[in-house]
Amino acid sequence: MDVWTTCLHRLESEIAQEDVLAWLKPLQPASHAGGLRLYAPNTFVRDEVQDRFLDRIRELARHFGGIEDVVLDVGAPARVAPLAAPVRATPALAPAPPDEPFRGNLDSHYVFDNFVEGRSNQLARAAAWAAAQKPGERSHNPLLLYGATGLGKTHLMFAAGNEMRRINPAAKVLYLRSNDFYSAFFRALQEKAADQFKRQFQKIDALLIDDIQFFAGKDRTQEEFFHTFNALFDGRQQIIMTCDRYPREVEGLEPRLKSRLGWGLSVAIDPPDFETRAQIVLSKARERGTAIPDEVAQLIAKKMRSNVRELEGAINKLTAQAGLLGRPVTLEFAQETLRDLWRSHQQAINIGNIQKAVADYYGLQLREMLGQRRTRSLVRPRQMAMALAKELTEHSLPDIGEAFDGRDHTTVLHACRQIRQLKDSDSKLHEDWEKLIRKLSE
Repeated sequence: MDVWTTCLHRLESEIAQEDVLAWLKPLQPASHAGGLRLYAPNTFVRDEVQDRFLDRIRELARHFGGIEDVVLDVGAPARVAPLAAPVRATPALAPAPPDEPFRGNLDSHYVFDNFVEGRSNQLARAAAWAAAQKPGERSHNPLLLYGATGLGKTHLMFAAGNEMRRINPAAKVLYLRSNDFYSAFFRALQEKAADQFKRQFQKIDALLIDDIQFFAGKDRTQEEFFHTFNALFDGRQQIIMTCDRYPREVEGLEPRLKSRLGWGLSVAIDPPDFETRAQIVLSKARERGTAIPDEVAQLIAKKMRSNVRELEGAINKLTAQAGLLGRPVTLEFAQETLRDLWRSHQQAINIGNIQKAVADYYGLQLREMLGQRRTRSLVRPRQMAMALAKELTEHSLPDIGEAFDGRDHTTVLHACRQIRQLKDSDSKLHEDWEKLIRKLSE
């Protein structure tokens, strides 16, 4: 047992944390005829560990414990009852130990309590909560959460799975990335074990599939997932999926699969607004045991507008520097420490990128959109680009006007007001705005 603990400690320094949590932490060690047997909670974990990590595990077991034989299996180690003093009476049969819980690759860190809610994700959180409270109900089955990278889709998916397990500890909730599903299915075909692959899903209560956009172009995998989806749906087993955009926008997905994905509830997660970003900064800092003043959180929220992962990156850098230098996190320290990070962030989203993205989205030539013609087909996209520039960059109104063929700052101000009003009354324009925000935040 100590050898496996030592091996795992070394692997944590060599392998990405998400892989350690998904594949190595679920393994349970047991002695095996002078060697080491590692039990995986299911065949998905076993096969992934065997393909990616077993050779390195064997090297480390040999190095740290002189163990030559490392075996992977599915299940759980047998529990050995402690020795008792001999008694004359025949002891009653002890009850069989309960089955080991089905882990299903869930990351227990991600729960609803540490998810920062705001206007951009309020509906998505409510939908995930409803799916966790009453899994399988048609109103939210399947549940699809979509939006750009780093906005909290996977957090909500894990939170729903962990809540299902909290309510019903016996619930079998399986989390897979789309590439895991593909790899397992491809391996099953090679090993002529397709039936065994299908049976895995008959035993679960909920399936969580991350990043389904990666199914695009994989025809046989899509066909298998289509049948898996139908079986789970008919069995009233909860399905939760994430995608980086609305599935109908994903090229390479089969029409019948796109149709299935629209059967339940589809909810977009948008980039967080200023208030939510500030709360995320404070929340993540508390998790790391670092006190950050409100003014520092507000500064980070103002400078970094795209997604939660970038906010976390800023917090990690700030707290690490403060710890190494033994300095308190002040406004001046934050500006000094994060200067380079902010500069690269501003370079990634600039007025030129916004202008090109809007022109491409509306099928316009860039010179047309920036020109002086005032036809409706040009004015609205032009106003959209100005409003996005004001929203996503630090440039002043005069700077933005200058970038739009030398227009006056009052023109930019009018454009921002127009778009803000139309977003509340024109559903199509609101949809265009959200899609462009997601595209520019990727």
